[in-house]
Formats: sequence, C-alpha cells, structure tokens
Amino acid sequence: MATSKANAPAPEDRTPTRPPPPGQEALSDGLRRWEEETLRPALAKSPERKERFETLSWIPVERLYHPINAPVDPERLGLPAEYPFTRGIHASMYRGRLWSMRMFSGFGTPEDTNRRFHYLLRHGESGLSIAFDDPTLYGLDADDRESAGEVGKCGVNVSSLEDMRRLLRGIPLDRVTTSMTINGPASILWAMYIATAEAHRTDPRVLGGTTQNDILKEYIAQKEFLFPPGPALRLVIDTVEYGARQLPRWNPISVSGYHIREAGSTAVQELAFTLADGFTYVEESLKRGLAVDDFAPRISFFFNSHNDLFEEVAKFRAARGLWAERMKERYGARKERSLWLRFHTQTAGCSCTAQQPELNIVRTTVQALAGVLGGTQSLHTNSYDEALQLPTESAVRIALRTQQILAEESGVTDWVDPLGGSYYLEWLTERMAEEARKQFDRIDTLGGVVAGIEKGYFQREIQEASFRFQREVDAGERKVVGVNAYTTDTPVNVPRLKISEGARHEQSKRLRALRRDRNTARWARSLEELKRVAKTPSENTMPPILAAVKAKATLGEIVSALTEVYGRYRERSLY
Repeated sequence: MATSKANAPAPEDRTPTRPPPPGQEALSDGLRRWEEETLRPALAKSPERKERFETLSWIPVERLYHPINAPVDPERLGLPAEYPFTRGIHASMYRGRLWSMRMFSGFGTPEDTNRRFHYLLRHGESGLSIAFDDPTLYGLDADDRESAGEVGKCGVNVSSLEDMRRLLRGIPLDRVTTSMTINGPASILWAMYIATAEAHRTDPRVLGGTTQNDILKEYIAQKEFLFPPGPALRLVIDTVEYGARQLPRWNPISVSGYHIREAGSTAVQELAFTLADGFTYVEESLKRGLAVDDFAPRISFFFNSHNDLFEEVAKFRAARGLWAERMKERYGARKERSLWLRFHTQTAGCSCTAQQPELNIVRTTVQALAGVLGGTQSLHTNSYDEALQLPTESAVRIALRTQQILAEESGVTDWVDPLGGSYYLEWLTERMAEEARKQFDRIDTLGGVVAGIEKGYFQREIQEASFRFQREVDAGERKVVGVNAYTTDTPVNVPRLKISEGARHEQSKRLRALRRDRNTARWARSLEELKRVAKTPSENTMPPILAAVKAKATLGEIVSALTEVYGRYRERSLY
C-alpha cells in the first residue's frame, strides 16, 4: 500500500556536517565569560526596563547579536549591485548619485499646485509628485454633486486635459520626472499627461515618471477602487503593455506598500503583501503574452518608512532580495534590471501626531534616515503639520531641507550599505524575509491575491494588527511621545493652510465652458469607440482613452463610459 505524503517518514538528513569555524570555541567561551563577569553584575545593579523587547512588528529582539547567534556569511551577504541585490542595486549608490527628492504636492486648482511645483523646484526638489483630490481619485468631475466639499481639499483637482495642461505649465517634461499617485482612473490621468507632453512638442518616448496604478492595494487598504478586480486588472495590464511599447522610460505601476502600512499593517505584512501584489502584476502581464524582460525593468515600488529604524532598513534590504529571487527563479528574468527592486519611500504619515506637531520633524528625520540607509531611489518627507492639514510652504520647506541635510551633512551617503554586516541587521533582514515567504505560501493556498481579497484575508490581517497596536497605545504599553507620554497642555499653534470652495466654483465654470465649446460629434464617437474596445479583451484601452481625452471628454465621462461596460465594485462586508 502506498504511503501518503502526510504519513511518510522524514527523509534522512544527508547534509554534510561542517566543522565549526575557526575560533568558534573561543567565541563561545568569550560570550559565556561576558555573561557571567560583565552582564550579570550589570543586571543585578540595574535591571532592564522590561521583560520583552521587540520590533514595531512584534518580532522578539535578543539582548545581543553576535557571531554565535547571528553569524554573517560574507558569501551570502554578497556585494552591492550583484544578485540578490540585498546591499543595493547600484555599485556606488549615493557616492555617484543622490536619491530623487520628490515632495508629494497638490491642493486647490491646477494653478495653485503649479505655483507650489515651481516653488519646490526653486528650492532644490529634483522630481514632481502629484497629489490628487478625492473627486479625481474616484473618477468624478469637479461639478459632480458627489464632489461637493472635496474639490481641491486633499490634493489638486484635475477633471480634463485642459486642467492637466494648467497643472504642468512651465514644467520641462523632458527633463523633470513626475510621479502621479492615482489608481482607479490611472490610465486616464496618464493619457492626459501624455497628451500634454505632445502639445508641448515633447516626444512621449522621452517622458520619465511613474503612475502608481496599483489597484490591488486599493482593495486591500485604501479603498479608492472603481471597477471589479478583473476589469481593473485588465486596465492596469493595458498600461504595462502600452508603456513597454510606447513609453520605455515610464514606470506604469508603482506597487505600493505605503497605504497598506498606513492602514495599520506591520512592516512584515507591508513587505509580504506588497511583493505579492507585484508578483500578481508580473503573472498577469505574462498571461497577456509579454516577455518578462520587456516590462519587468519598469515596475517600481513604493514603501512606507516608520519609526523602528533597524526594522525599516531590514525591510528594504529583504524586499530587494525577495524580488530578485522570485523574478529569476520563478519568472525566468534574465536582464539585470528585471531583477532590481527600485523603490520610492515616504515617511509615515500615520506616525505624525496633532499633539506637539513640531515633534514630527524628529520622527520624519529618523524615518528618512531609514530610507536612505535602506537604499531608496527617491524620497518624500512628510511635513510636520501632516496630522492637521495640507502642508504650508514653510512646513514643506523644512521637510525638504531634512533630506538635504541627510544628503549633504550627515555623512551617511559616503559609503554603500552602511549597516551591512551588522549582526543584528543581517539577522533581522533574514527573519523578515522568512516571515514574508510564509505569507507568500499562505496567499498561494488561498488561490492568489485576488482570491485573498475576495475572502477578506488581507483586510482582516491588517485590521487585527492595527487593533493590537492601538490597544497597546491606549493601555500605555506602547509610548507615543506627546500623546500618552511627555504630554503638555500648551496649545497647538501652527500656521493654517485653508482651501476654500472657490476651487470647486472655478473648476465647475471651466467644465461648463469645455462642454459648450467642444466638437460634440467627435466627443461622442470617442466614447463609443472606448466602450467597444473595453468589451474586446484582445485590444488595448490606452489608444481610445487617449483619443477621448484629446476629444475633450472629461475624467468623469470616461469613467462613466467604462462603468457602462464593467460595472462598479462593491466591497463585501467582513463583519
């Protein structure tokens, strides 16, 4: 009778035993001597502050990391710019080129934000990052009744191609790279950007930048989705295909762990869920018939950087190794750039406090330092008034200067992978990678990311982590300076940035003029063609979206046309 796998005896371990490294016995003796002669008397005199020490993700931390319990294997550690790229994707890192300083900006009308862009560029910003308001993120025009009270409040409003042209006026698009934080209607806003460049006589093939366009994390964390997962994924892969063929310098997806972390996940969950989303986009692109080395070099990532310095650095290093490993071994990537995990970092907005907001400058500095020590390619530092409002010019200048001080004065940019080889950091990097692999296996047993979303797996995991963290803060077990420790009654005195309803009135007036003056027949034909292509899986939706944008169809009108074909997604309650 055949023996089942479950009941089969464990195979004999035939791994050859290695002799202990030279000096291992001396190390052990030295550690035992230190524990007896140095540590024990110190603890008797001054006990440790608590019984259990752990990272922000509740990973237990030992008192000391040493060649005995955290050996560093130079061969496994590797070298910068060599597989698996744990130590960085560039051989000289910031000795050759600093990260892009890219401040997330957007409020009011396109003109308001255009002025902020020029202000930041004058003060040393090296790339744009556009924050859109809620109506734009949800694919609504400014004059839609559901947009009331929200136009321009948490980002800039863009309802038409003309708005995008106003937003980018005077910006040299052939020299400045742009990141757009847009997901559900990403292909539409990207089309507006491309059309704006063409109007400036800039060849789209030279455009550099990123559309976030990570719809999976919307279902998992941020909830700004429009269509059901199947059609939404189709639109994302359409941009991957179009970008690979038409815009070779553009990153069509920035796989985003930032919002997963902001929703309350741990660092390990952020790492695992983000990479799992990235693997899904790769697999869907392969199903489309694209060759992995034709699109993988243009997939980028976006991570959060929180308060636990070493955990964040370990997360970034583990992410590079895990991505390179999967791309090479499972997906057969051959180009070196296909194995690179390139990422943008933003400091943790959820860590900023409304109480004693000036302390957020310190938090942001620690978080930015983690991004730099972890080898980020670009960085946004939150302004100290993040918990209160959109940033004022003075607050955003301090945030930018924080990066510039790290770059020019701290010395941490003078060598590659500064913490590499640290016993603790290398142990923690491997531990986080191991925990992420366990999550990958769990997601596979659920049937993949989309199935996990539909079953509520990711949402429940994040909710439980968020609840556990908040319970510890409320109980005083986890200290938050200024909130439940070292508090003060001093009133908060922060200069205010107020966005009036004037932005909605101005944008609505422009939309009325646009609809009155456009070629109605051309506009109607463009939307009918878009609906036809949307019903045809073998065709790419980007060309008809571009045509509709140029025919002066608004954002809301294009989303409505796609909704006629795909419907709207309604999340199933988890309770």
